[in-house]
Amino acid sequence: MTKYLMFQGTSSHVGKSILTTALCRIFFREGRRVVPFKAQNMALNSFVTADGLEMGRAQVAQAEAANLLPRVEMNPVLLKPTGNQNSQVIINGKPVGVMSAAEYHQGYSLKAFDAVKSALKKLSDEFDTIVIEGAGSPAEVNLKANDIVNMRVAKYLNAPVILVADIDRGGCLASIVGTLELLDDDERELVKGLVINKFRGDVNLFLPAVDFLERKTQKPVLGIIPHIDKLGIDDEDSVSLDDKISAQIGDISIAVIRLGKLSNFTDFDSLAGERDVNLFYATNPDELNAADVIILPGSKNTSEDLISLRENHFAEKILQRYHDGTAIVGICGGFQMLGEKIFDPLKTESTNMKLDGLGLLPLETTFAAEKFTRQVTVPEIDFEFLDTRIVAKNLDGYEIHSGLTNLRGQKIISRGNVFGTYVHGIFDNDDFRRKFLNAVRRKKNLPPIETTRNFRAEKQKNYERLAKIVRENLNMELLNKIMS
Repeated sequence: MTKYLMFQGTSSHVGKSILTTALCRIFFREGRRVVPFKAQNMALNSFVTADGLEMGRAQVAQAEAANLLPRVEMNPVLLKPTGNQNSQVIINGKPVGVMSAAEYHQGYSLKAFDAVKSALKKLSDEFDTIVIEGAGSPAEVNLKANDIVNMRVAKYLNAPVILVADIDRGGCLASIVGTLELLDDDERELVKGLVINKFRGDVNLFLPAVDFLERKTQKPVLGIIPHIDKLGIDDEDSVSLDDKISAQIGDISIAVIRLGKLSNFTDFDSLAGERDVNLFYATNPDELNAADVIILPGSKNTSEDLISLRENHFAEKILQRYHDGTAIVGICGGFQMLGEKIFDPLKTESTNMKLDGLGLLPLETTFAAEKFTRQVTVPEIDFEFLDTRIVAKNLDGYEIHSGLTNLRGQKIISRGNVFGTYVHGIFDNDDFRRKFLNAVRRKKNLPPIETTRNFRAEKQKNYERLAKIVRENLNMELLNKIMS
């Protein structure tokens, strides 16, 4: 019989995703056949499975922690905001249309719950333990009637719920008590324990508050999880971008433009972790003055973000820095912006049927109705960049884009101090990442660094570290009793 455990939160970004990841690794190490699940994600940070289906990135990290390949049943419903209170709705990895918040929540979400039930059935047939992540808060009374990710899932499975609160942001006790107060009686009964997350300081000073919580709520506090610096684990949304700025002051300064519809920001986590890199997300064009590398990242709405680049004077600053010899890189939507023209005859992204790109690469892009989602392996790349020849083999990544660009079979297009690609995750390839950084170092008359980090091995160490910390600070005996 499959056992379930569900993490819900008093709000977004309290640590539900990370705790789900931790329990996936803990249960995997205990020998369980464990799988992560989140009924519905709202995020621009997505991934493509081996069979070309799109899912939320957070469940990919959780799958890695459980030693599984990502599959779309782990996240059957994905909402990708497009602007103007609209989102692209993706069911079982495939887009079904763009809907307003009202259209989705008032008419479609309960239909989407059929996909949730189907995914849960498949996973329950294959795995003995499912660790489930909720979204936001279960106490959003305005959304509750059509919610398909929190208590509807818990009640459908009769799954025990652990309520998580982030003490680092303040108001922790009130948020727990208030959340429980707003739940219906049957929902409150499903909450079997509480977790205080991101704690700093002396736990002993907090114990009177624990006693108060347990008396007030009649729920046990299962653990007080310390704040963990430098997790090195993928996040699902851009709320966490401020946490991703490089901690060190490196030889190379990399500015990632913080686009309004920025997507797949995890493309740059591997760069941020390099000891010679200072990576940050630029919100002001003047921040680009000191950058050695400027990256235009992926975008859920390339046309609108390109217009914003011009309106906010980023475009002129990028062109200025290009003429100064600064390295310019474009990934996916950013790659499209570096071209000469963008055409949207079907008004896929906006009412702008034709836009001028930045003109730094000799290419044109036309948006199509169909989205291209696929994993890719590039056998070899060989191109000139910053007067350096970069050769690398067997690069893994994935593509998610609606635009058609004439690439003549190439995966990287380069010219002088500019290159672009559709391949998300290209910097996760260790050899390529180091050769790219060494080209920048040579441009700055710095000696190359020959040693290469193993980014994927480091991620596995991070999962182990996270699991160890959570296991040591969580009452695992009581948790297992609750699951039984």
